[in-house]
Formats: sequence, structure tokens, C-alpha cells
Amino acid sequence: MLRFLAIFVLAGSAYAQTYPSRPIKFVAPFPPGGSSDVLCRLLGAKLAEGLGQPVAVENRPGASANIGHEYAAKQPPDGYTIVITSSSTLVNNRYLYKHLPFDAIADFSPISMVASAGQVLVVHPSVPATSVRELIALARAQPGKLNFGSGGKGIQSHVSGEMFKGAVGIDIVHVPYKGTVQAVSDLVAGQVQMVFSDMVPAMPHIRAGRLRALAVTTRERTAVLPDVPTMIEAGVPDYESGVWWAVLSPNGTPEPIVGRLNAELGRIVNLPDVREKYANLGVSPEHSTPGYVFERMKAEAPRIASAMKAAGVEPE
Repeated sequence: MLRFLAIFVLAGSAYAQTYPSRPIKFVAPFPPGGSSDVLCRLLGAKLAEGLGQPVAVENRPGASANIGHEYAAKQPPDGYTIVITSSSTLVNNRYLYKHLPFDAIADFSPISMVASAGQVLVVHPSVPATSVRELIALARAQPGKLNFGSGGKGIQSHVSGEMFKGAVGIDIVHVPYKGTVQAVSDLVAGQVQMVFSDMVPAMPHIRAGRLRALAVTTRERTAVLPDVPTMIEAGVPDYESGVWWAVLSPNGTPEPIVGRLNAELGRIVNLPDVREKYANLGVSPEHSTPGYVFERMKAEAPRIASAMKAAGVEPE
């Protein structure tokens, strides 16, 4: 048995020394243009430079990212398929679906955290509210009349909206999309009234005046929107909501390969041009040990479960 393990370890080390010898597939489980996709393409381009092999982004959206994760989990654990994930998928979906098509811990090997960010509450300019307090008053005067779009059931934009409803006691209707980009596009078109959006799809429309930013969901104001108050400043006590992203590989990926990818991602998120792009997107760079990804997931689970219960959200 010991001889077998020694041979296995040596084989894994030898394999890692020749890795990668062909292109790598980087799965983005959301449509093009959203935060996960933008981060995936940025990191993928830098990984290709560092590893000396092409890194092809493959979008597989649907079912609040479950489709892309299920696909990635079924790929060979050889380091040639990786997937960008988020707290929305790893944490939130556990409380929104009775039957998930994958098990994060059993089906994946974590590689590293790569980013984190808050969100921004944006409304269509036609909404007669220029502050969170005015929006709450409007929603209370018209229960069930205002809609909030999200990137899909269980995505952080959905959870943030449910947390808002529960915190201030209003009745607004959830309208799920297949990604926050689509939700924001329909918000710009006036099909919904508000979205708790990631910074990436919202910022161009805020800057162009097509959307009105009322508050950010972080405890501190964000550098890209310094004049926009936090939800706490806007009158919603203890409100804080955000999302983080990490990279996973199919479970069983050799540790030397996980280590190589982890080191590359650590190098990448500290590159000056990457940090600048992150800042422009309203995203903070993150890097961690592989194990910390699942530690973070487990640590946040009770808070999300409590928020879901308080909002009356039941798994389907």
C-alpha cells in the first residue's frame, strides 16, 4: 500500500512538472458581460500568459449557475478544466434548491479566492425616489407594485433584495433573470424598477445617467461611488451584503497542479494592471489557501440561512 502511494505521489509530481501541455478550459457559469464572466476573462488571459498555454473561457449559464458547476464537476480532474464560482452559488443555492446537481465539497477541489465586492442598489430614473428612505415610503404606499430584478434565484442580487424586504418590511416582487446583466438591461429599459446589482454591469449606466444609485451594500463607501451612501447610512440598520469569487477544479485534481494554479492566481491578483482593473470594476482582489475557500463558505452559511428564513424564502 505504501509503495502504491509513493508511486502515486511521484506520478502526480511528474505530471505537474509537465502541466500544462495543452489548452485549459475556464468555465464561466453566467452569461457574457456579468461580473463572473468579466473576472473569468481577465484572470484567464493572465493565466494563459503565466502558464504558456491558451485559456479558453466557456460560458455555461443557467439555473443560478448550477448548470455550469454541474458541467465542470463532471470533467476529468486533470487541471484542464477550472470554473469560476461565487458565494451566491456555493452558499446561497444550498438554501434555495432542495436538490442541487452537485456537492461543492465532494465534487470540487478548491484553488483560491480571487475577488470580493459589495453591490449597489440602482433604480430606473422614472422611479420617484432619490433616496432609500423615499424608496421605502414608495413601496409601503404601493405594496406589491414595485419589482426588483435579479441575476437569478439564489444569486446575491436576489438575496440582497430579500434581505432588504425583510429589514424594512416592504412588499416588492422578485423578477429573476439568467444573469445580472439581463436584469440591469431590463432595468435600463424600465421593465423593472430596481436591482441590487454587482458593480460591473451597473457602473456604465450609473455614469451615463441611465440608472440612479441609491446606496451600496458594504459597511464602508466604495471608491468607485464615493458620493453614494451605504445602506446603513441610508437608514437600514446593520444591512450588509456582498459577494466573493473563487476558482475551483474537479475533485481529485492533483495537489501539485492545484498549488501551481493557486500560485499563479496569487501572482495575477497582485499585478498593478489587474489591481487597477479590479478597482475600476469596484472589485477587491483576494487570494487564499485552497482550503480557505470552503472554510469561508461554511462560515457564511448560518448568516445566509438566517436571512433566507427571515425573508420567508423556502427551497424549491
